[in-house]
Amino acid sequence: MNKQFASKRQAACTCVAASFILSLLLVAITSSVSAEQASDHGLLEITGTKSPYLVQFLVPGSDFLSIHGLTFDAKDNLYVGSVMGQAMYQIDVEAGESSVFIGPPQGMADDLEFGPDGTVVWTSILSGTVHARRPNGDIFVVAKDLPGANAVAFHPDGRLFVTQVLWGDALWELDLNGKKAPRKVREGMGHLNGFDFDRDGYLYGPLIYKGMVVRIDVDSGEMKTLASGFAIPVAVNLDSQDNIYVVDGRLGRLVRVDRNTGDQTLVATLETGIDNLAINSKDEVFTTNLVDNAIHKINTRTGAYRTLMRSELSVPGGLDVVTDKGVDTIYLGDLFTYSTIDGDTGNVIEVKRGLEQHVELPMSVYAEGDKVVTAGWFADAVEIFDRQSGASIASYHNLFDPVDAILIGDGRVLVAEHGTGNLVSIDAKDTERQILASGLSGMAALRPASGDEVYVSVIEPGQLLRINLLSGEKAVVVDGLNQPEGFDVMSDGTVVLAEVGKRRVISIDPKSGSVSEIARNLAIGYPAAKSSPPVFITTGVGVSENGAIYVSSDVNTAIYKITKQ
Repeated sequence: MNKQFASKRQAACTCVAASFILSLLLVAITSSVSAEQASDHGLLEITGTKSPYLVQFLVPGSDFLSIHGLTFDAKDNLYVGSVMGQAMYQIDVEAGESSVFIGPPQGMADDLEFGPDGTVVWTSILSGTVHARRPNGDIFVVAKDLPGANAVAFHPDGRLFVTQVLWGDALWELDLNGKKAPRKVREGMGHLNGFDFDRDGYLYGPLIYKGMVVRIDVDSGEMKTLASGFAIPVAVNLDSQDNIYVVDGRLGRLVRVDRNTGDQTLVATLETGIDNLAINSKDEVFTTNLVDNAIHKINTRTGAYRTLMRSELSVPGGLDVVTDKGVDTIYLGDLFTYSTIDGDTGNVIEVKRGLEQHVELPMSVYAEGDKVVTAGWFADAVEIFDRQSGASIASYHNLFDPVDAILIGDGRVLVAEHGTGNLVSIDAKDTERQILASGLSGMAALRPASGDEVYVSVIEPGQLLRINLLSGEKAVVVDGLNQPEGFDVMSDGTVVLAEVGKRRVISIDPKSGSVSEIARNLAIGYPAAKSSPPVFITTGVGVSENGAIYVSSDVNTAIYKITKQ
C-alpha cells in the first residue's frame, strides 16, 4: 500500500509540474505576442469605458436633515427628532449609527419624550400637531392647531405638558387619553423652550427671548426667575439628583444651575448651535447641535465631550457658483448657516452660523457681482450679503413664503413669493413693493433670462416658464416636467435643471424646449411637509464657467459635483 501510494503521489507531482511549466510557456507566448501592442502602456494603465458625465460627492452626507430634540426610553435607548427630516431616529450610541424609528410625515419632531407606560409623545412644530405612539405601535393625534408646538415633558405624576414657541407663546396641559380639553397653564412668558420637572413636580425651563431660566408651578401658573444672564438658553434638564443643566445655543455652553440659589457653574463648552439635551438613567448628558447635525456625549466632570455623529451640512438647499481665476466657489443656503464651499476640495466655510450670529435662515441663494441674495420661507425673509466680506447689507421681511430671490437692476430685488403666487419687486430701501407677475402657484426657483425676462420653475404643473417683467406675460419653455426645482443658466443660454420627481438633472434648450438627461439616480426630492411650500428644501443647481455642475442633495444632506468626461 505504501509503495502504491508513493507511486501515485510521484505521478501526481509530475503532472502538476508539467502543468505549471505549460502555464509559464503560455504566459511567455502571450506576453511576446502582446508585447508590441502594450509597449506604449504601463501595467495598470487601463482605458476602460466612461459615461459623458462623471457624478461625484463634493461634500459627503448625513442621516439627518438637522436634529433637535432627544430623549431616552426606559432602557436608555437614545432617540432624536428632526423637523425638516420629518422623522425620529434611534441612535446606536456606541457605533454612532442611526435607524429610522418613525419616518415622514408623521415623524416630524422638534421635541420628544417617553411617558411612564412607554408611550412616546412628540411635537410637529410646522403643523402645530402633537402626536403619540403607544408601545404597540399605534400612532394618534393628541392635540392640533397649536402653532409652534415645541417642547414636551411628563410631570412626575404622569401628566403631559407642551409649549408653543416662535408662532405662539404658551404652556399647555394635555390629556393623553383625549378625555379632557387642553388646559392653558400660562401664556406670554417669553417663549418657554425645552423644559423638565423635578421630583416635587416643579417645572424648570428656559425663556429663549428673555435669557432666563424659570421655575413654574404648573397647577397655579406661578412663575419665578431662577437664573439669568444667558444669551439663548434653549433647554433645561434635571438628573436623578435634581441637578439642573442648561444649554445656551448662542454661546455653546452647558451650565449647572443650583436649584435653590440659582448659582451657575460651567460644565462644558461646545460649538455654538446647541438645540437640546437629555440625561439618561446613569446621569450621562447628551446634546444635539442643529447646525452641525451633531450628537455629543458630555463628561460633566471634565468638560470633555465625545462626538457620536456630525456632518458638514445640515439642510442644504439653493446654491449658486462664482468662478474666480479658474476656482469655483459655491454659495449655499443651508437653513441654519450661509456657507461657501471650495469647488475643488469640498471645504465648507461658514459665513454666518445660526444661533451664534443673526441670519435669516437661507434656503435659496443667488450671486451676482459683489452681492449674494438669500431667501427663506421658514423666516419669510430675504437677505443680501457682501460677497467678499460676508457682511449683511440688507434684509426684507413681511414676505409670504419667499422661495427664491434675484437682483434685477437699480438695486431692486425680485422675490418669488409662493404664498401669493407673485413675483414682487422691492426697491433697495424697501419703500416700494410692486407685483410684476401673478398667478404663479407652486414656484420653486428663479433666474434671469435675457433683457427684461426671467425664468421660473413651477413644481405644479411641472413647467419652466419665461416671464416678461414689463408686461407680466408668461411663455412656457418646457412642459410636462416632474417636479422641476433649482436650475441655472449656462453662458450659451442652456438651462440646467433638477427634475426631482425623476431624480435627475437635465439640460433644456430654451429655444426648442428639447430636454437631454445629464445625470440620473440622484438622492434628491425629499417629500414636502404639510403646510409648507411644495419646493420645501430646494434642490439647488449651479453651473460654473468651467462647466462643472453642482447640485444639493436634500435626501443625503450632501453636495454633488458633475463634470464632463
